[in-house]
Amino acid sequence: MNTKNIVLTLIIAACCLLVLQPALAQGSEGQTVIYQTSFASDPLWKTNNPSTNYWDPNLGMYHFSIEPSTGSYVYTPVVFDSGSFTLDYDFILNRIDDGATFRMGLSGTEMDFNKGPNVVSLFTNAKYGKIMWLHIVTPGSKMVEMNSQNAAVEMGPDAYKGPTAKYDVNKTYHVTVNYNDETRVTTMKVRESESGNEIWSYFIQGTENMKELNRIFLGSKGDYGPTFIYAQGYLDNVRLTVPSAGAAVIETPVETQPVATEPVPVTPTKKPTPKMTVPTPYPTSTPQSPSSGFLPVVAFGICGALCYISARKNN
Repeated sequence: MNTKNIVLTLIIAACCLLVLQPALAQGSEGQTVIYQTSFASDPLWKTNNPSTNYWDPNLGMYHFSIEPSTGSYVYTPVVFDSGSFTLDYDFILNRIDDGATFRMGLSGTEMDFNKGPNVVSLFTNAKYGKIMWLHIVTPGSKMVEMNSQNAAVEMGPDAYKGPTAKYDVNKTYHVTVNYNDETRVTTMKVRESESGNEIWSYFIQGTENMKELNRIFLGSKGDYGPTFIYAQGYLDNVRLTVPSAGAAVIETPVETQPVATEPVPVTPTKKPTPKMTVPTPYPTSTPQSPSSGFLPVVAFGICGALCYISARKNN
């Protein structure tokens, strides 16, 4: 290949890279972060029981303790209302008594899992032992839920038909709840954080579009079971995202820190460090793509080098 052809080829390649690079960067992202915290600093979540629900600075996680019939709650407001979304979080249960339930998801201002709207993931220890649930209540107050027990009779004809899936205490899990506003399908996936193995995945086909979901919450509002039974553990790496194309009006920092009007100073009781796998935290800033002009510059540099080598050979 002569020098002229080499130059022409490299120029074309550089131009193609220049055009394709932004498109590739857009495709690799695909999601806009609405809220995210790795608990590296105090997220200032609001709770009506700061003695049992608090940020643990030693572990860089959020400690929770959920007890029925206490009406306890933990929440943070989010700049969101309706549309498709994905909620991710890591958590570990160190204790879950018979009859206790861990529940976390998105809701409106009620934060009562019996009242709409809400989309909630549950980890229970009851009739079927330690199983997982996906639970939704529509804005029109229709409740639908599915669990990881094989063909549970009370779930009806749409019940999960796969092998019964159970979780363990003292093991860290990553939970993903996804809602597609076009199809009205909500899915829940649970995988072990250490191995990456998926242990359960299922869905609910909704009858109406979800809206007014403006809080990430966990707690026992609406749970009127016996007291003095607990679901206790730690929460980490909470993230709420929406499809990028539908989130152009949202402009919030990646690490959202709500302002507490009257912060309650809490000195957590020193506890033994629980045995757990600490998940890799989400980055605190959005990764930046390389400069769009970088690759063409490299290509032209190579072009110049080849021209120089070719000239030396001709001489």
